[in-house]
Amino acid sequence: MDKKSLIGLGLIAVILMTWLYLTGPSKEQIARKKQKKDSVELVTKAAQVAEEAKIAAKKLAADTLKPMAELSDSAKQVIASSLYRDFSVATTGKAEVVTLENENVKIYISTKGGNVQKVELKNFNRYGQKAPLILFDKDSTSQYLQFDAYATNMRFTTDSFYFKPSSVSEVVSGDGTKSIILKLETSKPESYIEYIYALKGNDYMLDFDVNFVGMQNIISSKSNKVTLHWSQALPSQEKHIVKERESATAYWNQTKEGVDYINARKSEEKLLNEDNIKWVSFKQHFFNSTLIADAEFLKEGSFVKTSENPNSKYVKTITSELSVPFKHSSSEKFGMSYYFGPTQYTGLKAYDIDLEEIIPLGWSVFSYINKWMIIPLFSLLSGLNSGIIILILTLILKTLLFPIAYKTYMSSSKMRVLKPEIDEINAKFEKNDDPMKKQQETMALYRRAGANPLSGCLPMLLQFPILIALFGFFPAAIELRQKGFLWADDLSTYDSVYNFGFEVPFYGDHVSMFAVLMFGSTIIYTWMNQAMLQPQQTQMPGMKYMMYLMPVIFLAVMNSYAAGLSWYYFLANIITFLQTWLMKKMIDDGKIREELLANMKKPEKKSGFQAKLEEMAKQRQQLPAKKK
Repeated sequence: MDKKSLIGLGLIAVILMTWLYLTGPSKEQIARKKQKKDSVELVTKAAQVAEEAKIAAKKLAADTLKPMAELSDSAKQVIASSLYRDFSVATTGKAEVVTLENENVKIYISTKGGNVQKVELKNFNRYGQKAPLILFDKDSTSQYLQFDAYATNMRFTTDSFYFKPSSVSEVVSGDGTKSIILKLETSKPESYIEYIYALKGNDYMLDFDVNFVGMQNIISSKSNKVTLHWSQALPSQEKHIVKERESATAYWNQTKEGVDYINARKSEEKLLNEDNIKWVSFKQHFFNSTLIADAEFLKEGSFVKTSENPNSKYVKTITSELSVPFKHSSSEKFGMSYYFGPTQYTGLKAYDIDLEEIIPLGWSVFSYINKWMIIPLFSLLSGLNSGIIILILTLILKTLLFPIAYKTYMSSSKMRVLKPEIDEINAKFEKNDDPMKKQQETMALYRRAGANPLSGCLPMLLQFPILIALFGFFPAAIELRQKGFLWADDLSTYDSVYNFGFEVPFYGDHVSMFAVLMFGSTIIYTWMNQAMLQPQQTQMPGMKYMMYLMPVIFLAVMNSYAAGLSWYYFLANIITFLQTWLMKKMIDDGKIREELLANMKKPEKKSGFQAKLEEMAKQRQQLPAKKK
């Protein structure tokens, strides 16, 4: 075989290996397949053991000539020993509920499984109810540890076992702390799993520690972790479940990657295998349940998933599996905490774990407007009606923005008083198809007069960050939740003064009066602007109709948005009308025209950049032409 053939075969081999590498399964897919294979083997093993237990039970029943239901306790114990081995002593018991309570929450813990099965928030109510808000209950949550047993290689979950509690009820207040211990015993007295729940007074944080004592010879050594399964079907708490679904989702904080989330409008599963995890949060519209590790959950095998059924009474279902490290020592502890409470910025920020980032306050500079101005103002004026607070907020913002409004008005006035000169230019080029020349003369006129058509637009752009910040704040602000004003009973969602009974495309099935007021005031404001900008309308005739189209689009959006935001926009328009009226009374257009005409008589000043361009043009003209 010659050298060329060897090179060819080598290239073919490289191409083949590259193709196999690119088309082969990823590491995540391989891990998933292995996990499925292990699960199948475990299920098969469990089925075999269960079958053996059934055979033993039938034999015992035949020996005693009694039906299965009437087997003696000793016979049942034989069956339990065959199925559960070391955990057989925890398979029987009575499912009871123990409680921990402070000024803010009442937490219900089941002795079967040892998990939190219900949380009651005392200071909040579900929409339309006077009873305390139920964050979740036993029918909508599950939480358990999952691990493989050493002897049988079977997979066990703690939700099928009975724990023994240290007390039935604990109430704490002030600076105190109360705890309840739940113990999962095994057939070996020195081996057990212990859950310790501790609650401080006036707090929403529940400490949750898991102690593994003498479990190194019971939990399989094939893995260095125990899986913590946690899921919730989020119950509806607000007026409109559709709006809840638009904001309910899962957030998590990975040590290096930071806070991330699943898009609330998607049902998706995320593998958290990029970095270890600090916390996972199940976020409702205004409340959240968050599981926080004292150290870190392991990234291997951890994931979070959201799913939604539009026909379900639940807002959304969120499931997570987190890997708890297990080092197979004689005694080890994994510390955690649950946060069960409101999604309120100041409260969450106080924990200093970036939990406040689950509140969608906007990007970059927009979020700082909310954090440093809007939220502190609502906190300061919390004793007032929310509609009045929005009025005060609008007055403050419009006062701060008045210099911008003044510059905008002055720019519009200059454009307006130059209308005779603009009309002359338009008449000059009426029959001349040279729009470039027309534009050049128009800009030259503005330059000589000292008017800038863009100076009115640029100040307006500076207001956009505030408008966008408020657009994110109002729907997510728990400060507006169930706060009524005028005909609206909840400014955090849309008001409805009339329901059609059917869906109008791009609009909705109702009429929001605050949105209608906002729309009407915006149309008037647009008309006023058009009247002030007549010279510019001749330059951009299509812009006139576009300006009237925007309020219509805005109405369609705001009809199903937070009524508080529509109330703000309406107030902002009304205050703008008043400011414009005052400026019109105080500013004399005749004096402005005299000033501009005086500017036009002065020698035209050229900027350094413009002078440089003209100098370069002259130099090019003086260069000798190249010979052909």
